[in-house]
Amino acid sequence: MSVPSPQPQARPSVRVRDAREADMAAVQDIYAYHVRRGLASFEEAAPDIEELLRRRAEVLKRGLPYLVAELEGQIVGFAYAGPYRTRSAYRYTVEDSVYVDQAALRRGVGRALLAALIERCTALGYRQMVAVIGDSGNESSIRAHAAMGFREVGRLSAIGYKLDRWVDSVLMQRPLGPGDSTLPPR
Repeated sequence: MSVPSPQPQARPSVRVRDAREADMAAVQDIYAYHVRRGLASFEEAAPDIEELLRRRAEVLKRGLPYLVAELEGQIVGFAYAGPYRTRSAYRYTVEDSVYVDQAALRRGVGRALLAALIERCTALGYRQMVAVIGDSGNESSIRAHAAMGFREVGRLSAIGYKLDRWVDSVLMQRPLGPGDSTLPPR
């Protein structure tokens, strides 16, 4: 008698939505881990919830997206877009920030957040998105960005010093919508 092969388990789907004020405690937990133990952020002291609420309000005030990802009802990541630089000539360019809970890595959370962020920023009329990835050894973030159409445009060697070592930054970029193939509206 043959034993039937087990059916592959359906992977729970990631749900991406706008972040709410009530989500910020979970966002703070995720970000604090990355600040204290990782090299994705060059902050060295984890900001408190009040500071993260202030930062979120600043993103929203600019009309930019601030998103969270849920997996099985739990917040497992967050992402937002901010201005790449504040000088007016950069007004069509945004920088992405994506952070995923350590327990949810390799489950499509980062890519789902990044895809939603790209879609939202494209709809808002932005033409370029830049990723400044802390740590050239952060292969999962580099691969996720490459899978979403980003290409590496540079590396800043030993640009930061954190956790008792010098840390590089990888610069990646992708066009949004028509990119630079047409002039922006006046």
